[in-house]
Amino acid sequence: MSLPGPIARLEALPLMQCGFRPFFLGAAWIAVLDLALWAGLLWLGLPLPAVPGGPLAWHAYELLYGFGMAAVAGFLLTAVPEFTGSPAWGRRVTLGLLALWLAGRLAFAASGILGPLPAALADLGLALALAVLAAPRLLRDPTRRHTGFLPVLLALALTLAGFHFDALRGGDTMRWLYAGIGTMMMLVVMAMSRISTRMVNDALDALRTAGHDPGDPYRAPPPRRNFAIWAIGACTLAEWAAPDAPATGWLALAAAATVLNLLNDWHRGRVLLDRWVAMLYGCYLSMALGYAAIGAARLFELGPPSAGRHLLTIGAMSLAIYAAMSIASRRHGGWPLEQRAWLPLGAALLLAAALLRAAAGLGAPAAGALLAASALLWLAAFLQWALRSHRVLTGPRPDGRVGCQDD
Repeated sequence: MSLPGPIARLEALPLMQCGFRPFFLGAAWIAVLDLALWAGLLWLGLPLPAVPGGPLAWHAYELLYGFGMAAVAGFLLTAVPEFTGSPAWGRRVTLGLLALWLAGRLAFAASGILGPLPAALADLGLALALAVLAAPRLLRDPTRRHTGFLPVLLALALTLAGFHFDALRGGDTMRWLYAGIGTMMMLVVMAMSRISTRMVNDALDALRTAGHDPGDPYRAPPPRRNFAIWAIGACTLAEWAAPDAPATGWLALAAAATVLNLLNDWHRGRVLLDRWVAMLYGCYLSMALGYAAIGAARLFELGPPSAGRHLLTIGAMSLAIYAAMSIASRRHGGWPLEQRAWLPLGAALLLAAALLRAAAGLGAPAAGALLAASALLWLAAFLQWALRSHRVLTGPRPDGRVGCQDD
């Protein structure tokens, strides 16, 4: 069936060549836009879109289901074909999913006028569409090594549905956003375990080539990964059901311990100096610190839980997305991995932003200045990423090929 002229021309752009291209570019720019609007509210008093739950709900929702879901979509559209040895989805599929994501952003911004239902249909439609697309390929894969993505993706859709259900009836939407953060952490662990296996081993191979002996090849042990995912899931469920119960604090500390346990096999000396290994290590470390801070807040009243949540979102989630987009956009776009200094600098800015935001939440002196510095660092990291990655995502492959092949 032929498409209308403008849609056909859009579909033909190099931007639509692979699923990760428009979604990674959209994730970077929505990150910049959302933080700029949030900073405008905090320091200039500029109004934000009127949404159920108010400005804080808008901020958290867009961070999770705008920025985060765009990155998840780009990752799945690239990783599932690679994991299962199946062809990439066509440009029309990418265009349809992108339309749902954009409709969700516009509908949620206008939900004060339209109500929450249009945003719910668009954003929930995107999450379910990703699950429906991925399920047959993951389930047909003889190894079944990647089917764990499906229940977590459905759990993320459940948090979306819960948010909008409570928005419709005037309930507490924030509990669903906190559950969404926990679910996103489970997805991060799953995705990072796949990425880290390759990047850590590449760094180990480079050390061997240079004449060093870093030991055996690295393997991300499934029992440790699964233990961390289950611990994060238990903490998420407990915080949703009984946030003030002591068990929630202990489960948060358990989640921190299981995430740190994932890093046991990373301590191979010089390998941690590799830029890619260091970024992925920082992601897990931010996650562990975030859950430790939430546990300390729940059990010992050492600051508010929000300090830990910002370590999870500004630190672990954002750093994981930054690293994954940097790796996948080049490996699957025909470009060599970025070797210039701006890339690790951006990762350092994100980590610093997370630590400054957590310190501000703990009531450190000059908390307002720390908040401002945190926002500016986060903005700078993703703004430079969007500008420097524009040609990679919107232009043709430099090797003359068409598609998402990983060189």
